[in-house]
Amino acid sequence: MTPSFPIAEEPDAFAKEKGRLLFAGETEFLKGVVAMDGMPPGDRCEVCFAGRSNVGKSTLINAVTGRKALARASNTPGRTQEINFFTAADSHYLVDLPGYGFANAPVAVVAKWQKLLKAYLSGRANLRRAFVLVDSRHGIKPVDEEIMSLLDSSAVTFQCVLTKTDKPKKGDLDKTLEQVRGALAKHPAAYPEIVLTSSDKGIGIETLRTLIATLS
Repeated sequence: MTPSFPIAEEPDAFAKEKGRLLFAGETEFLKGVVAMDGMPPGDRCEVCFAGRSNVGKSTLINAVTGRKALARASNTPGRTQEINFFTAADSHYLVDLPGYGFANAPVAVVAKWQKLLKAYLSGRANLRRAFVLVDSRHGIKPVDEEIMSLLDSSAVTFQCVLTKTDKPKKGDLDKTLEQVRGALAKHPAAYPEIVLTSSDKGIGIETLRTLIATLS
């Protein structure tokens, strides 16, 4: 019996090539945005990456784009307060959302960020998918549920991406998958496939590239 929310299969050679070509050229930082009036025009396919602080989001974006320092990684939760836009070829925007679950950010900063996030998610008609990153060692936490509920209410399709899947033992990873599937089943905006990734080992990177390249 196939589980609900199966693991995304490795793409075929044709689809992989489409993904490779998208990121074969320059992927460049476009701008950091702190208010809706600073958003670039919604004239191309857009995907965003969301995840709680220190889930490995910047590292994963760098792996997908093949650029070591495109997205800045920070060990301080809540350090990045901007919505960062990157261009991939002339057809896609990649959007890096600030890590949520701020450990050290002031309440006023968190409130401002949440307001901007809600405005962004509900106001970008060209946003095709949100990738919600979840640490495979910890599973879905209450702060992840909050962002998923926000995506539900914004009618933005999101896909769960488990990070650092090379770290837990197989039995522990299976337990995490069971917990994640149970949580996703409650969210109508959840895309019915999970992507397993490891930036260190290159696991799932081609799959993510292909997913992004085949959205339009």
